[in-house]
This record gives sequence, C-alpha cells and structure tokens, in this order.
Amino acid sequence: MANTFPVPVPLDEPVRAYFGADLATEIQSNKTYIIGFGFDGTACFRKGTRYGPNGLRSISEDIESYSPYLDADLDDHEFYDLGNLQLGESTDVETQWKYASDDFNQIFEPIDLESEQVKVLTLGGEHSISYAPIVKYLKQYPDLVLLHLDAHADLRDGFTGYHYSHASIIRRALDHFGPGHQLIQYGIRSGTREEYQYMREHGTVRTSRKDFLDSVANIPGDRPIYLTLDLDYFDPSFLPGTGTPEPGGEDFHSFVSLIKLLRERNFVGCDVVELSPQIDPTGNSDVFAAKVVRELLLTLEEGRR
Repeated sequence: MANTFPVPVPLDEPVRAYFGADLATEIQSNKTYIIGFGFDGTACFRKGTRYGPNGLRSISEDIESYSPYLDADLDDHEFYDLGNLQLGESTDVETQWKYASDDFNQIFEPIDLESEQVKVLTLGGEHSISYAPIVKYLKQYPDLVLLHLDAHADLRDGFTGYHYSHASIIRRALDHFGPGHQLIQYGIRSGTREEYQYMREHGTVRTSRKDFLDSVANIPGDRPIYLTLDLDYFDPSFLPGTGTPEPGGEDFHSFVSLIKLLRERNFVGCDVVELSPQIDPTGNSDVFAAKVVRELLLTLEEGRR
C-alpha cells in the first residue's frame, strides 16, 4: 500500500483541475503531482504570469488527451492536482514570493522524492517560482542534471533590486550545486556579456539543436533529469503570450524531439513558467502551453512503466 503524506498548508483551489486530474489533499507514493505558483512580482517587462497556472488549466480539457507524438494518453494515467500556492496577505513582492516558496517547502520537505517515487510538475508564474522545486530536487538527487530551456540565460546576480529575480533563477540554483550536479542550457539568445562568458567558460550552453539533443541522449539512462522550461524558449511567432519575448526561438517539433529522449531516461520532475494568458487574446499561447504540459505529464508518467 502506498505511503501517504498530508499536505500541511492550505492551497487555493484551481479554476479546474488540469485535464480532469483528481484534486489532492495528501501526497501518495508513486504518483505525479501538479502544483501552481501564480506570481509575477519581479517580472521586469510585461506582467501577467500570475494567471498562468489557471490559464493552463482552463484550456486543458479543450485539447485531446492523446499524444500522437508519444502514442500515449492521459486517460490511461492517474495524476493529481494540488491547486495553487497562496501568496499570503502582504502586498510586498518579496514577502509574497517567500510565503509561497516556504509553503512549497513545507509540503515537500518531509518527502523523499526518490524512494517514494513522487514526481512534481510546477506551473508558473514567472521563472523565480522555480527556485523552491529546483532546490528540493538538487538536495534530493546529488547527481541531478538540470536542463534549462529559455530565451534568457537567467544568470544575473539579482535584477531590478531582487536577489531572487526571474532573471536570476539559474544563478540562484547554482548556489546549491554540488560536485555531481550538471547544468545544460539551450535556446538562450539574450543575456549580458558576463552571462555569456560564464556559459562558455563552464560549458553549460548548447548553441545548436543537434548539440543539445546529443547532450541529452548521452545522459546515462539512470541519471535523474529535471527540466525547467521558460515558455519564451519558443519563438514568439508560435507563442506570443509571454512577458519577455525574444525572436529566434524554437518550435514545437524541437520540443517533441526532446520529450522522446526524456521518455527513455530518468525524468524526475519539471516546471513550466512564464505564460501570460492575457497578452495573447487569441488564446493560442494557452493551447500551445497546455500541449507542452500534456507531453511533459505523459513523459513523467510513462517513465514509471
């Protein structure tokens, strides 16, 4: 019988559970969980990612559950939606971020993700929300590979006065790296001279799709992989509904190439961030992002078989 762990903090109910998932009030072994962190306090250009988690959920049941890319169907899997982390009563941006991050930690701190085979998919929110889940996974897996798909390097040591800015998430993650951890970045096409110098000196960035996919293919099958995916990784001609769009991005087919590789590896968790539903009034970005989440959920789940 699966172990169960109570969720010790109140969560906001989602507008609807992602694709008919059961709403959960406890965490069980051998299950995959969705949790939302709707926050855009440090967004430096266009805000609106606070609506990302529920925007993804709202559109989810209007797409097919079946993935022709993986020949897999969400209807064949059991996954759970925990709802959205609360930001607390304060109007201070940093206090809100810390309140929700602390709640994420309180929920998952008692859980040994590896031995209990618990997987987490966090929905943002701006990229700063990835800090708590990434740090949890780094602590849990001393040989974790962190895959970072993004238009931006996110290696600044703070930005516009925020140490934990959405432009600093990878720098903050590196604060917790041990000798066995590895960072692989792809899609990066915007950053400072210093960020590019760091990526080149440390060999973290891949500058072609082939080099990136080869790097993933060469990861041993039992080595744990966590993906942090900023949706501005995709070209804004495909997904305009994001706060800091950059031309020259990737398409959906490059993403499909990645998930087919992840399906054959030890894919343990991920986050999807930076969807701003109101920026794209057509709703096309929401559909695009919901299909990205579908593929990731299926890839997490198919890895259990």
